[in-house]
Amino acid sequence: MLAVFEKSVANSPEALRSPQPDSVTALKDGSLAKHFGFLYSASVTVNLGDAGLMAYSIDKQNPLLPRLFAVVDDIFCLFQGHIDNVALLKQQYGLNKAANEAIIVIEAYRTLRDRGPYPADQVVRDFQGKFAFILYDSSSKVTFVAGDADGSVPFFWGTDSEGHLVLSDDVEIVKKGCGKSFAPFPKGCFFTSSGGLRSFEHPLNELKPVPRVDSSGQVCGATFKVDAEAKKESGMPRVGSAANWSQNY
Repeated sequence: MLAVFEKSVANSPEALRSPQPDSVTALKDGSLAKHFGFLYSASVTVNLGDAGLMAYSIDKQNPLLPRLFAVVDDIFCLFQGHIDNVALLKQQYGLNKAANEAIIVIEAYRTLRDRGPYPADQVVRDFQGKFAFILYDSSSKVTFVAGDADGSVPFFWGTDSEGHLVLSDDVEIVKKGCGKSFAPFPKGCFFTSSGGLRSFEHPLNELKPVPRVDSSGQVCGATFKVDAEAKKESGMPRVGSAANWSQNY
């Protein structure tokens, strides 16, 4: 799976950028999507207009960590892996038996966006299993990205020379689009357009970037660790059904 988001939609953390960034761009002429299509047969690319793109293929997938793609009401979701408590979540969100994990993620996001009584970290924490997902809401131009607490699914992110955010389960795709400005997506974390990167395991703690160094001694992106000493402000205020999580969290 692949997603590239324009920097105004998903502003990547400054620490992801290498001190000596490469001059590669991920969105120009659709070059990265074309490279993805060359590597993965029968791929489908969704043009998100000025927001970026998403691409999907089941080619070369791990049968134990399958890829899914779903669209509901202009909300797009790429999902890889599996959720163990699917039956419980379907009941919680009022979904039918045919709903898969990508549909569950979309419905969870819609609930948060429109009327969610609890915060996003709780919603992601309720997903039990091995997973990574990328969601984009084209109506509000919001991204919602997460990976499980153990990093069970290969998942990487980076930033290109123009500051666009690149996400994929294929590290070589991310390298192609970002040069040295990339890293594994942090375990047990989620990223949103408005709230940036947060830990769903430790939602009240700040995340501290730790520079990554490659075999040649060059800094290439950063990993993010929970800072046990630094606390975030608690919670996000909600007022009735009009409270819009996607614009405030």
